[in-house]
Amino acid sequence: MFNLDTAPHSLFMPALEAAAPSIGLKLTRATVRDAAAIENAMSALQREPGAGLVVMPDVFVTGHRELVIARAARNRIPTIYPFRYWVAQGGLLGYGPDIIDQYRRVATYVDRVLHGVKPADLPVQAATKFDLAINLKAAKGIGLTIPQSLLVRADELIE
Repeated sequence: MFNLDTAPHSLFMPALEAAAPSIGLKLTRATVRDAAAIENAMSALQREPGAGLVVMPDVFVTGHRELVIARAARNRIPTIYPFRYWVAQGGLLGYGPDIIDQYRRVATYVDRVLHGVKPADLPVQAATKFDLAINLKAAKGIGLTIPQSLLVRADELIE
């Protein structure tokens, strides 16, 4: 799920499209631009047996996260979100960059700039630390048993 106007989908979709067939999944894009489109996408997913949802890191969808989380729970749709805070708000599973770590790393850039390094001379840095958060209450609510192999890999289990 993503908004074509606000999501960095061009970065993520090629990887999803390449991976889906190799694990026997059919990928369907749920492009949304308003709350009604989110409702429609979630209703369509509910009608698909074995469907799941991947929510892209997207400012529009994030602004509607309460709706997405509530509909995923109500429709019993297993959903993975881009950040841990979605899981803290009731989402099932979150995997994405550790935002706090990224902010900590910004301090070194600020220090270097204050010591005379031109910002254009600083290398672009990608996230190096990622969080896997699982909401066990949300899993129970949709009747999903999380495999032990995933539980032991989680950085955070929310009960």
